[in-house]
Amino acid sequence: MLTCRHCGHPLSHPVIDLGTSPPANAYLDRAHLQQPELWYPLRVWVCDHCWLVQTEDFTGAEQLFTADYAYFSSYASSWLAHAQRYVQAMQHRFHLDSQSFVIEVAANDGYLLQYVQAAGIPCLGIEPTAATAAAARTKGIPIQEAFFGVKLAQNLRDQGIQADLVVANNVLAHVPDINDFVAGFPLLLKPTGVVTFEFQHVQNVIEKRQFDTIYHEHFSYLSFHSASHLLEHHGLRVFDVEILPTHGGSLRVFAQRQDQGIQPISAAVAHMITQEQQAGIPTLGFYQSLQSQAESIKNDLISYLISQKNQGKKVIGYGAAAKGNTLLNFAGIRQDLLAYVADSNPAKQGKFLPGSRIPIVPPSKITLDRPDVIMIIPWNLESEIRHLLHTLIDWPAQTMVAIPHLRIHDLGTISA
Repeated sequence: MLTCRHCGHPLSHPVIDLGTSPPANAYLDRAHLQQPELWYPLRVWVCDHCWLVQTEDFTGAEQLFTADYAYFSSYASSWLAHAQRYVQAMQHRFHLDSQSFVIEVAANDGYLLQYVQAAGIPCLGIEPTAATAAAARTKGIPIQEAFFGVKLAQNLRDQGIQADLVVANNVLAHVPDINDFVAGFPLLLKPTGVVTFEFQHVQNVIEKRQFDTIYHEHFSYLSFHSASHLLEHHGLRVFDVEILPTHGGSLRVFAQRQDQGIQPISAAVAHMITQEQQAGIPTLGFYQSLQSQAESIKNDLISYLISQKNQGKKVIGYGAAAKGNTLLNFAGIRQDLLAYVADSNPAKQGKFLPGSRIPIVPPSKITLDRPDVIMIIPWNLESEIRHLLHTLIDWPAQTMVAIPHLRIHDLGTISA
């Protein structure tokens, strides 16, 4: 019997079934094209007890977050700007200085801690993937290369390492043992320290049809309701929440130790609870429309790509994002309909998308091939990518985005 990864309650309510897919970040080298891939069922359920939305597990974190993990945060300029604003805001709000200490869990390539370091605040990054950890070290950022949980938190605490601020951006969804993960944070905090969690708001996943953000690396999909329940269960008291535009709509949740935290409870907490209740977050009906919406998006995309092929037009993609692999594999799209995907990340160039095996190329190939249509795969970066394409292209071309619905723009039209 399937049970909730947080509360252990039996799971009997499906949210969506996306068929089968390989791990979304398992990009292929040319040599791997001669070998089979591992495909796993991709199904999501909702717990009617704590309302945590979660994947059905078929593989572990070690198989997903490998040494050559290809997601590097620093290749999105908008995300770097977001990280820099965050550091400035936290420094001001919590009076962080050279006597403070900041720890980031899932520090990736140092995209955020570089700004902490530049502000003269001592810091430590925790990052399990070797490639991104190495990139962070080249920036002079100290990195503990390990998966985070109670054992690591205890080891750090025993060494006298605790933080005034702990940062956990877009990682809460990525851990299979979410209880062990969250239970480590009270150990990592100084008595009056604070922790912030950022995660995509599941309300947007449902209401804005963002089903492509579902893939095996995302073990959980959180609301404020489910996140608060989880944090409170493990000794953390939520005292504030902010709504963010990142990743198609996210939440930033602030928490402190229940035993010694000193931060007052913001009115935003009650407002968010009310807003989610009115939206229907703690009801089964809220989650029942995503399957049909995903199938509608798939059908519209396939029909459009076939019509372009029949007209002799060349369609390529931009942005080899994990979310794109969910969409392309669910829709069964291959190189005959999408010739290649351009991406600015050198770690992805020369490789192939998992499942679809569509090649990944540098953006410079776009100016050589002069395609008719460019599909912007990471829709959350649509504005940033369209501005970039506008600087590359001097011929009639269009951009296309599939989610939340099919949208086509002449490239000269910069505003979305």
